[in-house]
Amino acid sequence: MENGAGKCFSFAMNSTLEQNIRPAVKPKPKPIPREYHFHRTRRIIQFICFLVFVALPFFNVMRFDIPRQRFYFAGYELWINEFGIIFFALMFLLFVIAAVAMLYGRVYCGYLCPQMIFSEASVDAEVRIRKFINKRFFKVPLAKRQWLTRGLFYAVLALASVFLAFVFIAYFVEPRDLLRSLLTLDLQTAGGIAGASVTLLTFLDFAFVRQHFCTTVCPYGYLQGMLGDKQTLLVEYRDPQGDCIECKKCVRVCPMGIDILKSPFQMECIHCAECIDACDDVLPRLGKRGLIHYAWGEQGELLKDKQAAQRTPLLKRLGLRDAKRVAVLCVILFYSMGLLTALSLRHNVLVRVAPVRTTMYRLGADGTVYNRFRMTIANRQPQTTEVTLTLQKLDAAKIELAQPLKLTANEVIQNEFDIAAPPGSLPPGVNHFTLTSQVQPNGETQIYEMTFITPTPKKP
Repeated sequence: MENGAGKCFSFAMNSTLEQNIRPAVKPKPKPIPREYHFHRTRRIIQFICFLVFVALPFFNVMRFDIPRQRFYFAGYELWINEFGIIFFALMFLLFVIAAVAMLYGRVYCGYLCPQMIFSEASVDAEVRIRKFINKRFFKVPLAKRQWLTRGLFYAVLALASVFLAFVFIAYFVEPRDLLRSLLTLDLQTAGGIAGASVTLLTFLDFAFVRQHFCTTVCPYGYLQGMLGDKQTLLVEYRDPQGDCIECKKCVRVCPMGIDILKSPFQMECIHCAECIDACDDVLPRLGKRGLIHYAWGEQGELLKDKQAAQRTPLLKRLGLRDAKRVAVLCVILFYSMGLLTALSLRHNVLVRVAPVRTTMYRLGADGTVYNRFRMTIANRQPQTTEVTLTLQKLDAAKIELAQPLKLTANEVIQNEFDIAAPPGSLPPGVNHFTLTSQVQPNGETQIYEMTFITPTPKKP
């Protein structure tokens, strides 16, 4: 019994000593749930931008038609001589681009730029094709698999280049005419030559250049560097507690191949937030917050800081953080209002009438007085229309012109006509009257104040 009690006492003492000596195992940190997923959001935005890029020229939302000298904007068919509307449209777009660069840095490059979207698509396609070849032909020697991968990738890229070149040239040439040139392999007209040239350049760009274009050729990247300041949105690394574990995942996922830990002002950084997602994927597993964020300037508050957002006014949260930005917004509003005003005053059928004063008047054999007028009518819409001219405040006078005037789509007519007044129906000298043009079927009306000259008695 004593031996048994001694053994039990000895076992208990040993267990107590082992517990005191053995280091306590730290509990596994609870992962922090992710609040944002910029990669998925970026892919959705890029897909929408791709659809917009393809759709714009076919719905005439924004397109230059160089052969026909037309500019299509927001559904309006503008002629090149409508310089005022074109000026306001281009200035509005210019200041929008500048404002985006000033407020949000290079977010356009990371989310909206066609060059970046298609470059990343090219890289993804090459990776997917390589994985497919390696999976399906794993018994084939490596050198042959590489040649097969490269050949299949170039074939896919060639087809994509033809499609992208077609869409791009459609911004400057009527898509139906361009399709006709493509189907007939036309290399004689300007559209066919331009299409072939752009196809070749597109293939070379997305096969070999890709993101290098952004740091060597693209002027918008340099413009953004000049427009940015201490209040511009940027991607920044902040680690005041020294929590970085040097996993370098942020470098591996960066499409530009830079290390955001070095500086937030690197020319190559396009603010795509891939490094933010990478850091938020690793550190929260260890119970820590990510160290890379969107921030309003190098020392500004973080974009996803909810407490700071509650204290910050709405305009500042949207990026209007100083007087300079408010001024740029006012300029954008000015040009947008000018553009809307110009579009609202525009007539789909332009009618211009002016007197021909090389001769003041002409007298007929019966004493009828004739005044000559010059007329220009432009049907700026894709449908047939009819124009009728009528007179007011000119008694008994009539227009010697076959009416109504029928114009086909986009037709322009220039003509001269006479207005005849019976003898004695008008007082001598200058007579003011109104000429009205009525357009069917849209019902547009334009009124012109004119003068009709009749002979004056000779002084004795």
